Amino acid sequence: MDADGLRDLFAPFAPVLVRAMFGGHGIYADGLCFAVQVKGEVFLKGDGETQAAFETAGCARWFYESPGKTTHMPYWRMPASAFDDADDLVRWCRLACAAALRRASKNPKKPARRAQ
Repeated sequence: MDADGLRDLFAPFAPVLVRAMFGGHGIYADGLCFAVQVKGEVFLKGDGETQAAFETAGCARWFYESPGKTTHMPYWRMPASAFDDADDLVRWCRLACAAALRRASKNPKKPARRAQ
């Protein structure tokens, strides 16, 4: 799915900014990266508070392999129902944005260093 397709997909939730990243796209609402698209799949931000909901919905966690190591990312495959049901999409996106906001509040951005 290209950037325009992602904007259309998330339109029932909010206007989104789509940026190229990870060989895919980062999807932002209100300045928060709440979703990513990697290798044609859409993943929503998750955390300890939302993990059970994603698991119950049968969503797989995004991971990647590097030599001798598997790295699990804090994103879960978007439920298939969210692609077809705008209300379901909005519900999942709200959970993802809440997780992104909790993460952002734990790691506030540091002020830029001044060049000397």
